[in-house]
Amino acid sequence: MNIAIWALQIIAGLAFIMAGFMKVTQPIPTLAKTMTWVNSFSPPFVRFIGAAEFLGGVGLILPAATGILPWLTIVAAAGLAIVMAGAVIYHLQRNELSLVTPSAVLLVLSVLVLVGRWVVEPF
Repeated sequence: MNIAIWALQIIAGLAFIMAGFMKVTQPIPTLAKTMTWVNSFSPPFVRFIGAAEFLGGVGLILPAATGILPWLTIVAAAGLAIVMAGAVIYHLQRNELSLVTPSAVLLVLSVLVLVGRWVVEPF
């Protein structure tokens, strides 16, 4: 079971790192071409979401991999689950059903890592 949870951590972690890096580094007009939701928020908030995703992704992998404060992996998973729950709700409210699926998948991955590391295979 530990290997399966590690696989989930790595997949989710890399997905969040890539998504967060993109939101932090790319110009807002470039992001808006594929992520129309960015036009509904201020640029600093979009950058904040990106930073949260990037750091959360790092938090899914690094603490557990190094053994330094591994409980931070659980905190990162919980934080990312909250962010993704907000994304799912936002896209549902705007009837953007094609955007709900990626957010929901990342939400499920975050919850699986959270439960996996807190209950099933704790550190």
